[in-house]
Amino acid sequence: MAQLIMPPSESWRLIDAWLATHVASEFALLNPPATLDEIRHAEQILGAQVPGDLAQSLRCHNGVSTWTTILPEQSPLAVNGIVEHWETCMDVAAENDGLTPRPWEDEPWWHPLWVPWAESADGAAQIIDQRPGPDTGRLGWAGHSGGGDFTDSWADLASLLHTVAQALHQGGDVRGLHPYLTTQGGMWWDEEGCRELNGHPLRAAPVGLP
Repeated sequence: MAQLIMPPSESWRLIDAWLATHVASEFALLNPPATLDEIRHAEQILGAQVPGDLAQSLRCHNGVSTWTTILPEQSPLAVNGIVEHWETCMDVAAENDGLTPRPWEDEPWWHPLWVPWAESADGAAQIIDQRPGPDTGRLGWAGHSGGGDFTDSWADLASLLHTVAQALHQGGDVRGLHPYLTTQGGMWWDEEGCRELNGHPLRAAPVGLP
């Protein structure tokens, strides 16, 4: 039987409650909800609707105020960050033939229907693939030297957020990464059994709420 995936709003409700309880400083980095006008303005620039899961996520939090490790590998962008990253990649792609799949790769460097919703530590975009077809809505990575990468991609944003919420409230991992707390009151995701980060000790994050 297929697992029921929570909508992003419910996943964020659970993630928020956990963060507010265990790492309040990280919870404070989440921005207030985006307005419908902000989302509609972004759609005008993108030339397409913001994916439904992303719109719902943005209506919970308009990204974060600074890069954070609240999520395992991706720091959510605000609406203006989504637009700026998309415009930058479109400009770079246009100047370097980056919209065309390379002979040795299945994907182009960038595509107009890729919506960047988060960034990695090195500035790569985690994208939502809006191209029509059976894989519409999947997550992938793009924006550096190689083409778009959908290896072991999430089916959609809702699935990622659902898995994060479950890991925090029920235990377990997010594709091999477990939540930890730092001595500085921050949060980190790493492989099971990790004991330190940059020479500072880590402790396994508590499961659920008190």
